[in-house]
Amino acid sequence: MNQPGPHGTREPARPGAGQATGGEAGVIGIALAAVLTAALAQGSWQWFATYVGVTLLAVVCSFYALPAWTPGLRTAYVRKLVAFALTVGLCVAITLAPMLQRWAWLFPMEGTRSGCGELGRYESLRAEAELAQLSGRDRTALARAQQARSHVAVADCLSATTTLWLPLYGAGAAVLVGAGVWSCGRARARRESGPAASR
Repeated sequence: MNQPGPHGTREPARPGAGQATGGEAGVIGIALAAVLTAALAQGSWQWFATYVGVTLLAVVCSFYALPAWTPGLRTAYVRKLVAFALTVGLCVAITLAPMLQRWAWLFPMEGTRSGCGELGRYESLRAEAELAQLSGRDRTALARAQQARSHVAVADCLSATTTLWLPLYGAGAAVLVGAGVWSCGRARARRESGPAASR
């Protein structure tokens, strides 16, 4: 319930005040969840990371509302916009991680993937040397063991390499989101101030 004002009347509730507070807390929680997801990720990036990233993006875009656009770089609007953009960038990075690991066209950095193939071949040779007793008994089992060891080694290598580049993708997404939201907010503020100035 609203508390009475100094003259005994109740002060009207400010629209969106509770929503803004909840939205800020939600962004903090989403950022922590994203960081925890990245910190606990072991081995190769799996598609569940994409699901987590998309879910967090949906939550932050649905429940977080930025305040009205205000000019200047030291305003509360800019601080909240930076937090919003960085959180979105983090979620985008987590979403893209399995794709970067698996799709060469999305992760085309020169020389970053070739070493992983060589590591896979090395692990295949190691498996053959360690399981040499199977060569005379079950060549199919040996081939499968070699393939499994090679696959794990390549996946882990690509995951580690991908993780090194994820900050670049996340920062790029944050810059694009921040610039886009700031431009839209400024344009909306100018449209709203136009009719008011003409009166």
